[in-house]
Amino acid sequence: MRNKAITLALAASTMFTLPQLSMAQDTITGDIVGKPDAPNKMVFRMTTDGPRNNEPAYAQGYSKLFNDFIAKRPDWQIELQMMSGDIGQEQARMLEQAKSGQAPDCAAVDSFVLPLFKKAGVLQSFSPYFSKDEIAQLFPFIRDGITGADGNIYAWWWSTDLRVLYRNKEIVPDAPQTWDELKKAALSSVEQGMEGILFNGSRYEGTTFDWLANFWAQGGKLVDDQGKPIFGEGENREKFIKAVNYYRGLVESGAAPKRVATLGSYDDFNAAAAAGTTALFVGGNWQYAQLKTALDPEEFAKWSFSPLPGPTADLRSTGTGGWTVAAFSKDPAKIKVCADLAREVYMGPANALQEQLPTRADLYDKYEVFSSEANKTFAAALKVGQARPGAPVYPEISNQIQIMMGKVLTGTQATEAAVDEAFSASLSAFKRS
Repeated sequence: MRNKAITLALAASTMFTLPQLSMAQDTITGDIVGKPDAPNKMVFRMTTDGPRNNEPAYAQGYSKLFNDFIAKRPDWQIELQMMSGDIGQEQARMLEQAKSGQAPDCAAVDSFVLPLFKKAGVLQSFSPYFSKDEIAQLFPFIRDGITGADGNIYAWWWSTDLRVLYRNKEIVPDAPQTWDELKKAALSSVEQGMEGILFNGSRYEGTTFDWLANFWAQGGKLVDDQGKPIFGEGENREKFIKAVNYYRGLVESGAAPKRVATLGSYDDFNAAAAAGTTALFVGGNWQYAQLKTALDPEEFAKWSFSPLPGPTADLRSTGTGGWTVAAFSKDPAKIKVCADLAREVYMGPANALQEQLPTRADLYDKYEVFSSEANKTFAAALKVGQARPGAPVYPEISNQIQIMMGKVLTGTQATEAAVDEAFSASLSAFKRS
């Protein structure tokens, strides 16, 4: 779940040409950072969070960060490999490469699939390269996500995001605090010519992740400590069904349009806001900056955001994602350079450059860009943030929730039956693993 304004491009092995920046010409050539004759070489497979970013200002900023990094290490050369556009397939391919010893030395690993890499034992420990104080400053869900069973950390989770409720204040003046209040606000917006609240509802990871906050807000758990699915049992099943029926009720009442079952992109919400067809949507924190760019100042001033409503005002949660940097190489020197790259380029500088939320609480005071009221609100909301469970079966659970949601939102299957099928399929996947 990343900033949708950043488009991933090119295959992992594709060569690319970086912006011809005068400041970068001496150390960045094509896909190489550093001198051609540098005796030490490291391969870094990355997203466009780097010199290849499609936004010129970001590309220039990253070029400077990478130049500064390599200037301190004149005996090192970094080969940059870009990931393909399909992140899921790219990450799966990289996991298989890691198992066969063919992975890059250092790479961006999506927090979504980090548990799979940890379970496979293909990541190298970063514990020697980050202090206890640095690790302690991480938000709890971040710290838990990168820590292995042995207590070591196996990646550095440098950016995160969260889901919030966006609203047009002219149509919805007050922030809904509960599910019932949201439904009433959405129905009121329909009466005023809007199409109701929008949210992801198609075969898409965002469908699962955005909705899960409603289950987590009740204290629901997807898996137990051994990673076994438990969301279809006992109290968890009751909470799960309640959260699913909340979304179903929005569609059946007309508070949400039936087309939510086909939505699978946050860009659709930006487009609807720009077209003036919606006054409410569940989106990511990164969309606030996108709306500012997409809308005229007068229109943007009408928009605000608030924490996702809960079943009651005091029961809240929000889904949190983000990217990590991890090492596959067993060469101690390369592991250190990879960890240094995570610290010196990404842990703070890259957050500030792209306004991607830091994972360390103390960084919000260090960088002025995060002192804005919007970013302070996002930081506060992270305190109830919850990441995907660190269980290898999660991708299949997510897949089954997506299938279930399609049946429920279109009314083709009763909620209880759809939930039970999703649970049975997830449990079977766990037993096969």
